[in-house]
Amino acid sequence: MRILLVEDDERIARFITKGLKENSYAVDHVPDGESALFRADVSDYDLVILDLMIPGKDGFEVCGELRAEGKDVPVLMLTARDALEDRISGLDIGADDYLTKPFEFEELLARIRALLRRPRGEMHLTTIEIGDLSVDTRSKTAFAKGDPLDLTTKEFALLEYFARNTDRVIGREEISEHVWNEKFDPFSNLIEVYVNRLRQKLRPGVERPVLGTKRGAGYILSTRSPAKGTENA
Repeated sequence: MRILLVEDDERIARFITKGLKENSYAVDHVPDGESALFRADVSDYDLVILDLMIPGKDGFEVCGELRAEGKDVPVLMLTARDALEDRISGLDIGADDYLTKPFEFEELLARIRALLRRPRGEMHLTTIEIGDLSVDTRSKTAFAKGDPLDLTTKEFALLEYFARNTDRVIGREEISEHVWNEKFDPFSNLIEVYVNRLRQKLRPGVERPVLGTKRGAGYILSTRSPAKGTENA
């Protein structure tokens, strides 16, 4: 899942980015309101963490413009201003949650999980069961017939995105947008490498679903029989 962090304090931004990456999230960081709106325009984020007091357009303005443009991405406002009127203003303008600084990182993670569970299409479940596979999006663990799979954080992030989009062909561009951040090189073979590594780890214990390759289109995690043009290796 890909998160946009809008925070002008570099120390706090590094702390949050490091923690989120350790929990399998892809993170893009920008320090001001204009950059945030530009990023939200060119990329499809799963969540925005938005500091209220940022240079240029503040958090209220950024959130208001996102909603005015029809973007339903969850917005978590993060700020040192804890006055009741500020919290009410943030929620009224379209923020989904409000967390004041200082905060415990575990609480931030819990609030992120809660926001991602809220309906936005069919994306946000806590535990995803698909055939022999169980994906726990809270603990960032996956199981094959009850046995834990030994996955790196990026392998888990990739599996989670496939699991949230079962039986749908997913192209390279979409994978790069939701599993990697803005620094990802679209011409690299990194996606193929990770898909193959994930496939090898699933094979010993998972008969269904199958992680297949749709020639010329992308990849699909499916419980169905492979469609014409789909390879399982």
